[in-house]
Amino acid sequence: MSTVLIEHPLGHLVHAEHPLALTIPPDVRLRVSDEDFLRLCRNNPDLRLERTATGELIVMAPAGTESGRQNSKLTMRLGNWAEADGSGEHFDSSTGYTLPNGATKSPDASWIRKDRWNALAPEQRKGFAPICPDFAAELCSSSDDKEKAQDKMREYLANGLRLGWLIDPRDGTVEIYRPGRPVEILHRPATLSGEDVLPGFVLDLKGILFE
Repeated sequence: MSTVLIEHPLGHLVHAEHPLALTIPPDVRLRVSDEDFLRLCRNNPDLRLERTATGELIVMAPAGTESGRQNSKLTMRLGNWAEADGSGEHFDSSTGYTLPNGATKSPDASWIRKDRWNALAPEQRKGFAPICPDFAAELCSSSDDKEKAQDKMREYLANGLRLGWLIDPRDGTVEIYRPGRPVEILHRPATLSGEDVLPGFVLDLKGILFE
């Protein structure tokens, strides 16, 4: 079976059997169905793919080594708390969710209350589950567009997110997103509280936001 590779940032589509490339200009939008998006993700496991609510494909560069190290600490610390707490399930950056508005998004770290997770059918869990996480965190890398990351956090909120963190090591800020409240901006905090969404969780930001 031939494969299709999508390479960031030029957006090349390369047929494995015929070395011809189609370069997609940045202003050209590719729309894919639910089924085709799932197939693209399964056939390109090394790529970071998302999809907008209108079906437009989003191709992101793989995380750089430093961002990967920071994100690993974020995921590990959330996971350690979640395993000990037991009230929900935690997920890493490879997890995709189909939001109520139809978009498919992948936070860098996320958590879902156990009763909401258990309400999903087994087949729904195997694909991009039709659910918005209760908590999501995004970690800005050196190549990330801050405004796009902020738009993504607002989209999570509009689809049911209860708590979100946008962590940007480049300027040492954390933006905290909560339903019905203005975004709170913290400058170089040492820790973050999970508040009433992740009760008892305190994220140590050493090695994530600062060294």
